[in-house]
Amino acid sequence: MADFWDTHSLADYDDQTYEVEMTFEPSARRGVVRIEPELMADISQVARERKVSAQTLINVWLRQYVDRLTSQMSEAH
Repeated sequence: MADFWDTHSLADYDDQTYEVEMTFEPSARRGVVRIEPELMADISQVARERKVSAQTLINVWLRQYVDRLTSQMSEAH
């Protein structure tokens, strides 16, 4: 879908759009984590290659890492 919008304009489809009401309640707590500039550049590059945001990529990686650690801790007990 992103490839499509890279080459098309929403203005061309104005007659096919309509207004909707939307409520957004973020489920995640926000926090600030400082990341070294060189590491952030590497993460951003990987994110671009995967066509996701750096934030999404970091969240996926952290979830995978924490799940793996939790699983290992459960197996040890």
